[in-house]
Amino acid sequence: MASKTIGFVFIDRFADWEYGLLAASAVEWFGASTLSLSPSGEQVVSASGFRLVPDLCLDAGENRDLDAIAVVGSELWPTAEAPDISALIKAVVARGGVVGGICAGTLPLARAGLFAAARHTSNGRSWLLEKLPGYAGAALYQDVPHAVADRNVVSAPGSAPGTFAHRYLETLFPEEEAQLAHMPTIFAREYVSRQSS
Repeated sequence: MASKTIGFVFIDRFADWEYGLLAASAVEWFGASTLSLSPSGEQVVSASGFRLVPDLCLDAGENRDLDAIAVVGSELWPTAEAPDISALIKAVVARGGVVGGICAGTLPLARAGLFAAARHTSNGRSWLLEKLPGYAGAALYQDVPHAVADRNVVSAPGSAPGTFAHRYLETLFPEEEAQLAHMPTIFAREYVSRQSS
């Protein structure tokens, strides 16, 4: 299996809990490589105050080798401070790559027009329409508590990092069906154990 590279998009106030399962599972179980990206290639600070020094900036030209990107949520994505990453998103889509967004990280996908023809979800139908009134593809919104994958577009509410990781990796590594089948059970085991004790 050829190694694939995933770019994780971080901006200030990024959500610490939304990317860990995906990043670690991709590297440890599927041999992927990961790169961290920020708007200017400079340090960003998470919601909990952790500092991240990224590998690259968000320029599409600097990221021609990415097979996929995952946009991590941040409370800044709905604001005027959010960077426009449509060029990077469209470049990855144009070469057949996977694009995913979780929580407010779904907003850049909607702004880039990815939801116009793809079933998708986010932090709630009303939340998404409040942030982006009349966005293209609103009729395709799926009101579910888990991640949704439609072709190469993966989206999830911020409360679903487990299914986001699973559906994203399922989309990126469809040939790894056997390994992928175990992921939901592994992620759910701690809750099942707690309920039975």
